[in-house]
Parts: sequence; C-alpha cells; structure tokens
Amino acid sequence: MGGIHGDELTSSSIVFRWLQWMGGTDAQKFEWSVMPVVNPDGLLAPKPNRVNANGVDLNRNFPTPEWEKDAPRYWKVRTRSDPRRFPGHAPLSEPESRWVNEEMVRFRPDVIISVHAPYGVLDFDGPVKPPHKFGRLELSRVGVYPGSLGNYSGVHKNVPVITIELPNAQKLPPEAEIKRIWTDMLGWINGHVVSRSGKPGLRAAALSASEEEPAASAALTAGLMRFRHH
Repeated sequence: MGGIHGDELTSSSIVFRWLQWMGGTDAQKFEWSVMPVVNPDGLLAPKPNRVNANGVDLNRNFPTPEWEKDAPRYWKVRTRSDPRRFPGHAPLSEPESRWVNEEMVRFRPDVIISVHAPYGVLDFDGPVKPPHKFGRLELSRVGVYPGSLGNYSGVHKNVPVITIELPNAQKLPPEAEIKRIWTDMLGWINGHVVSRSGKPGLRAAALSASEEEPAASAALTAGLMRFRHH
C-alpha cells in the first residue's frame, strides 16, 4: 500500500512501479491485494496534503486499544494539535480507513507492506523477526503511535507491518535501488512470514476500494485497487 499520506508522492509511485514486476517468478509465490493510493483526495488536492478531504491523518485513525483516550491526548500534547496529524473524532471515522480495515478482515493478509516517505529507513511492527535492510534502507524504529496501522495490525492483531520509508517524498530512488528494495522485500517475506491460511503461498499486503470511498478515490482507483496476482 502507498499514499496513505497524500503528500508522500513517491510512496504511490513506487507501488505502481512494483505492479509491473508482480508477474515475476518470485512475486508469483504470493497472493497480492494492492492499494497504490490510499488517500487520493490528499494526493489530488491543489497542493497535495498529508490528510484526507476531511482533514484527518488516516494513519492515526485505526482502532488501537483505548484510542478514544490515547489518540486525542497524543495529538494535543505530543504534536501540539498539529492539523497535519489530526486523528479524527473517532476510530475508523473516515471512509478510507474503514475500507482498509474491511479489506484486512476480508483478505486476511499474512503481512502488510506500507510505503511512506521521507525518513529513509525501514520500520517494522509485528511478531516475527524484522528485516535488517532493503536496498540501502536500514531498520530504524520510528515509534508506535495511537491509531497507526503499524500499532493496530502489527502490535495488536499480530499481522506484521513492514513500513518502507523512502528518503524523498518528491523524487524516487534510482531504478536500481527500487529493484533492490523490491528484491530484498520478497526475499525477506519468503524467509520469515508463515501463511496463517494453511494453503500454499502467502497473502501479501492488503487494500481495495469500498462503496463508501470519495468520488476522487473512485476515479483514481478503478481497475487498480482490486489487482490480484496468484
């Protein structure tokens, strides 16, 4: 998944690039559900925004335990009510976060890959041994936040979340580095993540559209968000 923050343009671009490689032998070991742009309204705003059309940071809107107490307090105290990090008025208040959650329930992924920018590191939440390095990106924990996908899925639902933080939100890495990150990611998944379904192959990543998505979401994601490869 890419583009949960609409102003992290490279996080969506690299997922579209990887879509072209999902027919390869290594990628065909897995069953994929791919979301290149989780927050299209933020991406398509006159000036791309981190938040969605309702002004909510979607990566703070997932229903982690005690969200009602922790998320508003964290926003007010730790971020000083930063509008770019507003978690919303309730968990899953936004159509985008609801459809992500619904797809997690439907697809039951064994691992979720979420791409961000611009910290230039790997982050990880989950019950298995984390990756050390994808390409030039090395493991460096960036923290656990109330309402974040890593906290919700990796910590509380025991579904590993790899967070790839690209080094620049506006400019993609060189082609060779994009390929190295992809190759290292597939190798790590193949060696460390066990399918919970009992069937051959893993269910990697999550996310597709629901009927509640905003109009801009529907326009941008048609024919892409349901991409599945076996």
